[in-house]
Amino acid sequence: MPSVSPVPMHLPEGALTPEELTSAAESATTLLEDDAREDGAEDDDVEFSLDLDEPPEDVLEYAHRHLGETPEKRDAAVAELRDMVYERGDVAPHRLDDAYLLRYLRARTFQVEKAYRLLCRYYSFKDEHPQMHMNVNLDNLHCVGDDNIIHVLPYRENTGRRILIYKMGNWNPSKYGMEELFKASLAVLELAILEPRAQVLGGVCIFDLGGLSLQHAWHVTPAVADRVLQLMGGSIPIRTHAIHIVNQSWIFDTIFAIFKPLLDERMRGKIHFHGSDMESLHRHVEPKFLPEAYGGTRPEWNYMHWMDALRGDERVMRELRSLGYRTRDDPPLEVEEDSYYDDE
Repeated sequence: MPSVSPVPMHLPEGALTPEELTSAAESATTLLEDDAREDGAEDDDVEFSLDLDEPPEDVLEYAHRHLGETPEKRDAAVAELRDMVYERGDVAPHRLDDAYLLRYLRARTFQVEKAYRLLCRYYSFKDEHPQMHMNVNLDNLHCVGDDNIIHVLPYRENTGRRILIYKMGNWNPSKYGMEELFKASLAVLELAILEPRAQVLGGVCIFDLGGLSLQHAWHVTPAVADRVLQLMGGSIPIRTHAIHIVNQSWIFDTIFAIFKPLLDERMRGKIHFHGSDMESLHRHVEPKFLPEAYGGTRPEWNYMHWMDALRGDERVMRELRSLGYRTRDDPPLEVEEDSYYDDE
């Protein structure tokens, strides 16, 4: 993967220090949670922060039962995967520490060869689509949040998984293209895989297709479908536990016909169709963990709530910057002239 070097950063006069940014982010999180309380939400579990610590015992037990993970197997597999990277030379990851390699092993149930192929596909995907992450300013993706297209609920459902909601009918293709949705989606997934418990348990995705029109369908090409599936786990070290399709109409049949030949049996088994029957959805996700629009009791939270809160977490921002992301306070990355990241 081409190497990039960030421009040295100097705090201008009056700029906030990292400590002040953290304090501001905590205050913003408190205000967001206060808003939930005022709305009467069940908010004792609402938290706009990522859990970067070792998973709790129950999650580690799940990893043992379903992924075959044990401390001994983890150490041996990480060492074997790292040796593969050095010996084969197919990929040059920006990190090779244990915690980083572990996410690929968990995504492929500790099958080292498959984890290695996933690692290679991840960097190939990033090289092929640099516009999705390199020098992407996260603050400039507010349009996706403003239009309530992507929602990441700031709490976990009863099995400990996070819920990601797409409201595709809210997207107006005449305002911005599919590329902006891809940028926001990749950023959300990069954040998700920072959490060790998410690496083990995977996530739940709800696609709300209410309001989907032929105008939307025209933008879904086979190339777009392939990129969506790459994001859903084909090239990203994320585990997808379940995908729920709600409020779909006949237009969805046209779109799904493009996706269906690309789905393997394993992925097809994770997709559940509910239409407007929210009780059907409730058999998979308890109502108390869902927004009101899906027969639940919670408010909705969009993309920018998370971005505003996480901006003050230096551990998270350091990782995002290493992947090429910027915020309004960051200078752009310098890019080598012969790299894939050149402007076309």
